[in-house]
Amino acid sequence: MNVPTRRERRKQPIRRSVTSAIELYLHDMGGHEVNDLYHVVLSEVEPAILDVVMNYVEGNQSVAADVLGISRGTLRKKLKMYGL
Repeated sequence: MNVPTRRERRKQPIRRSVTSAIELYLHDMGGHEVNDLYHVVLSEVEPAILDVVMNYVEGNQSVAADVLGISRGTLRKKLKMYGL
């Protein structure tokens, strides 16, 4: 019996949500040409991740950077880029 690890279980709901959202987006395009989907998704997902994590850590950028696995400088740059 192949039981998923805890880490795999945590990734599955996010992956399912992203998969559903992308499938819905492509369906809603109704056959229109789709370009630059990768950047479209990142421009929607990245600010959401940053916002949720910053709220979770009550604005502590050092802790947020650790949670996200990025440097504080990169976090600050991204927060500024998205106006967060």
